[in-house]
Amino acid sequence: MTNKTGIYFAFWERNWSADYCAYIEKTKRLGFDTLELGAGALADMTQSELKRIADTAKSAEMDLTYCIGLPAQYNVATPDQAVRKRGVAYLQELLRRIAFMGGDMLGGILYAAWPDRISSQSEREAAREKSLQSMRVLAETAENLGITLCLEIVNRFEQFIMNTASEGAAYLKDLERCCQSAGAVRLLLDTFHMNIEEDDLYAAIRYAGEKGLIGHFHIGECNRKAPGEGSGRMPWNEIIRALGDCKYSGRIVMEPFIKPGGEVGRDIRLYRDLSGGCTEEEMDQKAANACAFIKNLLYRYENPVRD
Repeated sequence: MTNKTGIYFAFWERNWSADYCAYIEKTKRLGFDTLELGAGALADMTQSELKRIADTAKSAEMDLTYCIGLPAQYNVATPDQAVRKRGVAYLQELLRRIAFMGGDMLGGILYAAWPDRISSQSEREAAREKSLQSMRVLAETAENLGITLCLEIVNRFEQFIMNTASEGAAYLKDLERCCQSAGAVRLLLDTFHMNIEEDDLYAAIRYAGEKGLIGHFHIGECNRKAPGEGSGRMPWNEIIRALGDCKYSGRIVMEPFIKPGGEVGRDIRLYRDLSGGCTEEEMDQKAANACAFIKNLLYRYENPVRD
């Protein structure tokens, strides 16, 4: 498997904005092919700042991806029309900025606010319908810019519109019925969330993958640690086999969170230090080990040991 392997910058950070250029150089050195950035930070950057990041990545031969959990003030699934309109405009501007940087994807909870909850099933159905209406507009913008929107399926404690791969597939099927640009919208599956919601990770990945619905893939241990650092409960061989069996050729980006504090710790709800008090150098080593762990699994899938 030749999938690019990446990591989310916030593994090291306590806030959602950072010196992205420094992380491009760091992650390249640690063996990664891709660095995932927080898309929300792009909204406050000048054109020269955006160009500097893009140029640094090009010089380092690093691939960039972009992810966001949509803040409540930009909720594209709310009954409030003014908020929905503001949210669509916000995401359209992020898409334009990503296109300017040469990017080809925006992932995350793009279809509603993150986090969010409801008190009745009727609220869920109404929010889903408003979300689909907003996504029709966003899909057309994304298609025109050559960008794929990757909708992240997260657990029930963070969002309610889609919690499983099959619910994500149903959402895309409904979008296809009303949107000619639906091909610009795919799913983002995440092992941390799937571990909570799916009965069978292999089957869920194969189900979405064989339909060609997986646009991006996030990985992490059950407790948000980096891949390979868990207790063995996450079935990594099975996960990689499912991706290979459905011929998924996209990026595989790890999204570990192990340091509490700041905006990241608050929003991820991380209240204890899972790193064991690691220094930045030790955090770098954890990332490098996780990268090697995943790349070794990908290699072993392609080159199985035969008796």
